[in-house]
Amino acid sequence: MGKTYHRGEIVDDADAHLSIRSKAVNYGLGCFGGIRAYWNESKEELFVFRLADHIERLYESALILGLEPPVPEKDAATTVLELLRQNDARADYYVRPLLYVDSDELSPTLTDVPVALSIYCLPLGKYFSAQSLHACVSSWRRVSDNAIPARAKPTAAYLNSALARAEARRNGFDEAIFLTDEGSVSEGSAAHLFIVRRGELISPPSTEDNLDGITRRSLIELARSEPLSWKVTERTISRTELYTADEVFLCGTAAELTPVTRIDHRVIGDGRIGEQTSVLGARFREVAGGRADGPSSWLTPVWG
Repeated sequence: MGKTYHRGEIVDDADAHLSIRSKAVNYGLGCFGGIRAYWNESKEELFVFRLADHIERLYESALILGLEPPVPEKDAATTVLELLRQNDARADYYVRPLLYVDSDELSPTLTDVPVALSIYCLPLGKYFSAQSLHACVSSWRRVSDNAIPARAKPTAAYLNSALARAEARRNGFDEAIFLTDEGSVSEGSAAHLFIVRRGELISPPSTEDNLDGITRRSLIELARSEPLSWKVTERTISRTELYTADEVFLCGTAAELTPVTRIDHRVIGDGRIGEQTSVLGARFREVAGGRADGPSSWLTPVWG
């Protein structure tokens, strides 16, 4: 049995309870984060990827929603590390911290309410089972940041993601791609999107109703810096540009970097995983796993 941090203490998973009356259960009142930790066998070390940045974004999400976290950011980060130790994490792991309204009273309110922090973790290898994905443009539009702020990673907004992914799966696709209400490309159902066109790496900015992605930012920094030194542009992408792209891939904490080789039954490029997708994916995994030099602030050791 694993361990979970819940209401101020680390308990057995089975003892981390929420009432069926909870506002968090009934209305999705809260926000969450997703953090990867990579096991480096040669160093016998588990590295948490961009821990401080993930906790900072979680607390920014709470600020947007008007929630007051019960502990400071530094304590939340320390708790993530202690939770991994108590779970004897010596493999690739995924960590899910949640801030939520911890009240059983009726009505969806975000003001004058108690807020709790819970954190769980689990071993996680590849998020997608396929080497490359066959995606579709969803008939569901990405919820507007002025309706439910995607930048805040709110739990309630993932109904939007679930609807799009369910539609894709029922129609024989692996994944969905959202458009904004204006018709431009936003992101995947729960991952950011990049295209490669004539050697240029292009991604919609976070102002296109998508999350301010930490993996996305990391890939942009790695692509622009040596030894790659690629051109990277953040701009609006139209739906038809997806079909004419040389390469397409999704990225995120869980998804890492996952190639897309077909969209709406159209073959992307030559139908194989693209060279730049492969190179950037390998570079990311080497840096995130502590097997290649990268920004020193990106990796936090658990056991060292």
